[in-house]
Amino acid sequence: MKLTVVGGGSTYTPELIDGFARLRDTLPLTELVLTDPATDRLDLVAPLSRRIFARQGHPGRITATTDLDAAVDGADAVLLQLRVGGQAARQQDETWPLECGCVGQETTGAGGLAKALRTVPVVLDIADRVRRANPDAWIIDFTNPVGIVTRALLRAGHRAVGLCNVAIGLQRTFAARLGTDPADLHLDHVGLNHLTWETAVRRGGPEGGDVLPRLLSDHGDEIAADLRLPRSLLDRLGVVPSYYLRYYYAHDEVVRDLRTKPSRAAEVADMERRLLALYADPALAEKPALLAQRGGAYYSEAAVDLAAALLRGAGSTYQVVNTLNNGTLPFLPDDAVIEVQAAVGPKGATPLPVAPVDPLFAGLMANVTAYEDLALEAALHGTRTRVFRALLAHPLVAQYEYADRLTDSLIAHNREHLTWA
Repeated sequence: MKLTVVGGGSTYTPELIDGFARLRDTLPLTELVLTDPATDRLDLVAPLSRRIFARQGHPGRITATTDLDAAVDGADAVLLQLRVGGQAARQQDETWPLECGCVGQETTGAGGLAKALRTVPVVLDIADRVRRANPDAWIIDFTNPVGIVTRALLRAGHRAVGLCNVAIGLQRTFAARLGTDPADLHLDHVGLNHLTWETAVRRGGPEGGDVLPRLLSDHGDEIAADLRLPRSLLDRLGVVPSYYLRYYYAHDEVVRDLRTKPSRAAEVADMERRLLALYADPALAEKPALLAQRGGAYYSEAAVDLAAALLRGAGSTYQVVNTLNNGTLPFLPDDAVIEVQAAVGPKGATPLPVAPVDPLFAGLMANVTAYEDLALEAALHGTRTRVFRALLAHPLVAQYEYADRLTDSLIAHNREHLTWA
């Protein structure tokens, strides 16, 4: 079994490699290819990856190349974890929206749109090359904004599933609070990528008893602190929103915070420099503790489970993924990409039935779905007007003066990545 990681020079990669090594019975790889145009990173990440495999006794072969076509040739699955423009582009995404008093963030709002415009054309080109090399290969997208990117892939007819680590992270957190095995908890997870709510937490599977009221009663203060939202809000909602909902529920507070401290992009860039220095040590044969601060917790476990289910019908029976709505949420179009629990196997992902959604959450989902549709049109076809329409539709912008100014800023900061600009 061959798997290719596009963006294999990422500092995330050792986390992924560690998961492949530990869970080799779930996903028995014979070859793992890391591909990335950044040879300096590949030259550090690939040797460390081989040392991790060797230390944990994994018999698979790890190769590295800058030749994308060679990398995907014969691959059974291709995992996308690329960042077009690197941390420098992320730094811009997180700063220029603040000039209008809007949240600066790399996956939502104006910054998220900028990332989508840079990313979608590149991902579609990669996917076309994967399809030419192996039409049956699965594409697993971990590249943000996952919902928009996955929608682009599915609209173009690719065999693709989107993946995010928010649900698995909450599952692990809830299990630790309850003192139980994470595998015993099933989340009723509903929404769009980075716009989700846990409406129930069930023991033993989709039909199990709901322990969410107990979680909120006994551990609401800790959960609220993790989300940086008031405990009183969680009590009134009766659900656990993802931490990305803070950008919506506490927008102005977030903007004030972002204006008074270094950007996350700056923090990550510094962390990446330190990580790459560690990776250069030939004695290092495990993922360093610092990597836990980089983000992407449990990313490797989610990726291994998803790849195993798609390729072997193994791994977890139900998984939270990004896939086509197809009537699951009746208030959204069938071709919307939603993030829900799904039954995953070699034929793909089939969403599980979802209980009726509170209008408070459904309304925001519908709004952001409309934005994502406009964002995808802008990513595929360009023009200033399409960018403006997408920004005006986004609930974190939603005013024509802001949308006008942000459109000009977005184009100015991303011109080198926009062929139409």
